[in-house]
Amino acid sequence: MNNQWRYQASSDSAAMSAKLPPEAERASWRDFITVTKPGIIRSNLIAAFAGFWLASGWDVSYGKLLLTLIGTMLVMASACVFNNYFDRDLDMKMERTKKRGLPTGRLKPNTVLLYALGLGTLGLAALFLFSGILAGLFGIVGMFVYVVVYTLWLKRTSTWSTSVGAISGAMPPVIGYVAVTGKVDLGAWLLFAMLFLWQPPHFWALGIRRKEEYRNAGFPLLPVVKGTHRTKIQMIPYVALLVPVSVLMYGYGYAGIYYLIVSAGLSLTWLYLTLKGLKAKDDDAWAKQNFFFSINYLTLSLIALVLNTIHG
Repeated sequence: MNNQWRYQASSDSAAMSAKLPPEAERASWRDFITVTKPGIIRSNLIAAFAGFWLASGWDVSYGKLLLTLIGTMLVMASACVFNNYFDRDLDMKMERTKKRGLPTGRLKPNTVLLYALGLGTLGLAALFLFSGILAGLFGIVGMFVYVVVYTLWLKRTSTWSTSVGAISGAMPPVIGYVAVTGKVDLGAWLLFAMLFLWQPPHFWALGIRRKEEYRNAGFPLLPVVKGTHRTKIQMIPYVALLVPVSVLMYGYGYAGIYYLIVSAGLSLTWLYLTLKGLKAKDDDAWAKQNFFFSINYLTLSLIALVLNTIHG
């Protein structure tokens, strides 16, 4: 690597010919946390909690809930660490990722690989042992799609990476749900649909803002390959379909009227913002607004779902 730093030892404490910057000298505990992508874990743990709560109908086994959340967290962390491991060469090319532990050299690849394997093993063991076979199987599906299908294949080759990768991001609420029910029913599918439909427009809004970074790094993201306008159009059906998800969640008795009002209202507002983007003069400002609204949409919808879950 042409920018690699090299030390030249000297017995008389002479100056080094090329010294590593301070941040590259040693790894800290923060590097090991950062490589798990805590932001992704946090939002998906809320979704897993909501899935477990919805299936429980307020009759919650808190011990099982805690163990399910721990197992889900470890599985997600493992998948994210694998993602960082395999993307370390590309992360060096992007402004927002080049200071991470792996690109700077603070974390060694072999250490990160063992870290990912350890987290995944513990997480899947916890799910299979304490949350049930279905929960463990969905944990495997989530890891496989994110690490193999998304990271190793589609992320580097196709604009479909975001849509297909959304399958893995939709697993946490399903894991939480089936840990209680032991089966896949309409409730599980609606939770899957909520998270699956949310992810592409959320990530594409970020992609529009960071389009040139992704282009320089060689990622065939939709805004890079097809352009901003096409991406805006592609976002519309995903956001629009969130409205019937809210209606069905209420109509089939999983959640109450307050959830319907909050979630459907948020979905319609997001749809309005997305449609408004077709005529936006400042794409960056619009994408920033859309991106941050999408974060609030998911958080508020899940909170409303938990608070207005129908008692079992």
